[in-house]
Amino acid sequence: MKRNSFKDKAQRDLGHKTHGRAPADQGPTQRQLRAGELVRHALVEILREEDIHDDALQGVSITVTEVRCSPDLRHATVFVEPLGAGLGGVTISKAQIGPAVAALNTHSKFLRGILGRHIDMKFTPDLRFLHDESFNEAARIDALFMRPDIARDLRHEDETDED
Repeated sequence: MKRNSFKDKAQRDLGHKTHGRAPADQGPTQRQLRAGELVRHALVEILREEDIHDDALQGVSITVTEVRCSPDLRHATVFVEPLGAGLGGVTISKAQIGPAVAALNTHSKFLRGILGRHIDMKFTPDLRFLHDESFNEAARIDALFMRPDIARDLRHEDETDED
């Protein structure tokens, strides 16, 4: 028999820790972050050393920018970017990176098998590859800051802060 006491409800309302899963608004745990970095480093080595026979991946160097693991560490979302994208104002369209990401997702079970031999985890996570949009977004924001009208407003705010 489960009782819902006033004390339990009050603790939840005040943000006190209760047993069970953490609220969704909190970030990843240290365990998830450590596992993500372990998988990222291993995938970098695998993509550097292994030959994946797919036309979409021929001549394309892939950078693994981030790996986010699920709370149970059984699933990993791998964010990838072509090498050199986002540098010097270079932006890559989804049409250019799309086939490479699709090829990585096609070969995800093959990569998972190799990953299992490179990492020491209880379970090897299922891999899902996505294009990392953060470099394109950073380039867009930099372009906004370079616009003359916005740069003028930023200079004006800096001058009033000094007074």
